[in-house]
Amino acid sequence: MRMVNEFEAQVLSDLSVLKAQMAALTGDGNGGRLAELERRMDRHEQNWQRAKGFLAAVSVVLAVVEVAFEAWHRR
Repeated sequence: MRMVNEFEAQVLSDLSVLKAQMAALTGDGNGGRLAELERRMDRHEQNWQRAKGFLAAVSVVLAVVEVAFEAWHRR
């Protein structure tokens, strides 16, 4: 059996670390950090859409109140 020199041992060690980091990043089929980031972005988008809808509804209510106030003020 051939002996592994110091350089080869370092390369194999670095590859092992890289493999572990890639597995942590992409996951093992059950998700990983990228999947978690995607889920967080989806939740953020949902919250943003809800906030925009709420602000649109509030602006309609304020417009109706303003029209009613102007109509009441003119009498």
